[in-house]
Amino acid sequence: MKTPLSLLPDLPTLTDRLSAGLDDAGLERPVKILQRELPKHMSTFPNEIVTCRLPDGRRQRVFIKYGAGRSHPAFGHRAGLAYEAEVYRRVLEPLTNFRPKCLGSHTDPETGDATLLLEYAYRSKRLSDISWKRPRRQAQLMMQTARWLGRFHAEHEPRVQSRSLAFLKRYDAAYYRGWAQRTFKFARPLLGRFPWLTELRKASEAWFAPLESAPRTVIHGEFYSKTVLVRGQNLFLVDWETAAIAPGEIDLATLIDGKGWPATLVRQCEYHYQRARWTEGTPSDFWRVLEAARMYLQFRWLGEWPDRAVREKTLWRYDHLYAAAKRLGFL
Repeated sequence: MKTPLSLLPDLPTLTDRLSAGLDDAGLERPVKILQRELPKHMSTFPNEIVTCRLPDGRRQRVFIKYGAGRSHPAFGHRAGLAYEAEVYRRVLEPLTNFRPKCLGSHTDPETGDATLLLEYAYRSKRLSDISWKRPRRQAQLMMQTARWLGRFHAEHEPRVQSRSLAFLKRYDAAYYRGWAQRTFKFARPLLGRFPWLTELRKASEAWFAPLESAPRTVIHGEFYSKTVLVRGQNLFLVDWETAAIAPGEIDLATLIDGKGWPATLVRQCEYHYQRARWTEGTPSDFWRVLEAARMYLQFRWLGEWPDRAVREKTLWRYDHLYAAAKRLGFL
């Protein structure tokens, strides 16, 4: 679904926000709006692609996300556009060759509504949307993404206590516990179909113990293949409002989550991630942490909304939850 026009600012408001946001990035007022386009998908927040003329005469295409009064905190899992702008500024901007570049942001002083201005990744495709007729290319890009992710986690693991990252959310026992409790509550109508849920509930907090003891790093938080845009061999990593301090295995589990990835590709992504993150050898508890991350991921999906936990098209997640729990010895 494209963004409804009613959710977009009028031209004077857009001009003011864009000029102020780009001014924060080191440009001078004013900018001139030349063209406005709607992307194919609205995503969570209203968005558009704006072509403008900068004060020095250059043309700039900007991908703009608007808060528009929308909020979906998901029990503290998501944090909004102002938070995402801080992630770009403090975490991503210092990275060499990271794309897309954040061009600036703007927060309305009266409403607190945020606008995020990003480099437009023209002619890019979501990794998840690469045609099934080109499975080899998609597999190669999945492995490239897994390597990028491993390097990103390795680089940020030593920084988790840095003052500059103190603003990031941190997953703790209460966070993990909440997702499991909500899933068990929402799944009550399905106990006849999945009776093993009663047994799994007895595991109490033991299931997330590997996550609690694992080293933390900066994670994306929802690192699905649809958040990776691809143009040629270039990756554009988007949607960072869920960034947090947590075990990196959660991002890896998310990347390879789903019922459509071939088992061989999943193993290859796991291998490339390990090689990129740990040059001196994979920690002995990696597999237990990854399985716990898989359990967390299913709890997080099923425990967000009551209807999501019982919809027929998401019930495959219970199969994945069962498999991970069984491999960890809880069933």
